[in-house]
Amino acid sequence: MGLEEYQRKRRFSETPEPPPKLAKGKGQRFVVQRHRATRLHYDFRLEMEGVLKSWAVPKGPSLDPADKRLAMQVEDHPVSYFDFEGIIPEGNYGAGTVMVWDVGTWEPLSPEAKNGKYLPGTETEAQAMLKKGDFKFRLHGKRLNGDFALIHMKARRPGSKGTEWLLIKKHDDDVVEPFDIDSYDTSI
Repeated sequence: MGLEEYQRKRRFSETPEPPPKLAKGKGQRFVVQRHRATRLHYDFRLEMEGVLKSWAVPKGPSLDPADKRLAMQVEDHPVSYFDFEGIIPEGNYGAGTVMVWDVGTWEPLSPEAKNGKYLPGTETEAQAMLKKGDFKFRLHGKRLNGDFALIHMKARRPGSKGTEWLLIKKHDDDVVEPFDIDSYDTSI
């Protein structure tokens, strides 16, 4: 996707957000940012291919496999956005407060389970699964842990941009049922 869309949507003379820059990151990190904009949502970002691949998750991620969370794919963000917290001023794209809700590392999982368990995968498999729209990965965070999937939904309504995904927690030892995201309302 690149960072052109990220740059086009922002006025960097007015916002504290970092300017776009492709960069070699520190590895396979993830961040979840609680973003109180027009509507509260959570930005889920995976460091991949020199950028942060990004999804806006209206209800936030969950550790309960019964919760299938809508995740709208948004423009890639620069790796320097990883630890961004602050207030995006009124009148700017995404105006509101951004808080780091969770951080950690992620690893790709193999596309197929063996004996009910997903094994570690490769970056090549991760890129192929993301492109295919059935992306499995494991998170090692302060709040989110275990196996997850991002599943691309087929455009079902006229005018759909095809950016709709589902973020789903897989059944594993890190399940929390029920999961109340509102009980975690502080920065980590």
